[in-house]
Amino acid sequence: MELIILKKEEIYKLIKEKIKVGEIKLDEPMKNHSYFKIGGPADILVLPGTIEEISESIKICTDNNLRYQVIGNGTNLLVRDKGIRGVVIKIDKNFSDIEVNKNIIKAQAGSLISKVAKAALKNSLTGFEGCSGIPGSLGGAVAMNAGAYGTEMKDVIKSVKCVDRDGNILEYTNEEMHFGYRHSRVIEENLIVVEAEIELKVGDYNEIKAKMDELTDKRNTKQPIDMPSAGSTFKRPEGDYASRLIDVSGLRGLRFGDAQVSEKHCGFVVNLGNATAEDVLQLIGFIQKTVKDKHNIELEPEVRIIGEE
Repeated sequence: MELIILKKEEIYKLIKEKIKVGEIKLDEPMKNHSYFKIGGPADILVLPGTIEEISESIKICTDNNLRYQVIGNGTNLLVRDKGIRGVVIKIDKNFSDIEVNKNIIKAQAGSLISKVAKAALKNSLTGFEGCSGIPGSLGGAVAMNAGAYGTEMKDVIKSVKCVDRDGNILEYTNEEMHFGYRHSRVIEENLIVVEAEIELKVGDYNEIKAKMDELTDKRNTKQPIDMPSAGSTFKRPEGDYASRLIDVSGLRGLRFGDAQVSEKHCGFVVNLGNATAEDVLQLIGFIQKTVKDKHNIELEPEVRIIGEE
């Protein structure tokens, strides 16, 4: 049987027929979809507006043997300079409804964590304060079991709805999610988070607000949130902190092109304005080698690196 290779314009047309609520774009610069403000074009970018549109887009890619990537709002993303071949499915503000029923918050995967935190505060629900400062969207946070200030997503998740690589819609309890440090079943099985239920407790509005304000202030003071980055560049090594190791290795402020180890927080690589993905990757590699040579510790990137090499 002869393999038929579709042109991107043909792929665009196929998916366009299924996208009625969301959007689809051709040759879309990925620097517009990454907090790093870095990245070449994606052949096709799909911004689905419903679970069905997510599922249908995946089925089209699978049925036609097309390469595709799924991303959230791009907070922890580095896209290489040549861009991304195939289809990118972005689950962001186009898919971000939030509902509150008593002590349960049901949110779609594109919901910003900050918006979920505001919903918790508005309804005097406690337990989400530590997560309130996590940048990015719920889907990505659930997938990597993101955490901050002593709270991880695993501590508040009740259930998660996912789409698998065949377009099937599946639902898992907290126990079935295999949560670990920056890990979950989503990563193990290459699933796509589409919705999650968060279970909290009724608390005191003023106490919740005070705690959220305190943690927000702490984050704003210590982290370079005013500069393009992908958040924490490296995972926390066992028994230590990446930022400390980078700092004591003399790398604070180190630059490769316009990519720099943040002067404010050594755990962040920031874009000074015109950094390329290659600048960032070279800097990451140099940091890893230096820390390994000086401390015999392997730093593992937390930033997600995608695109054509």
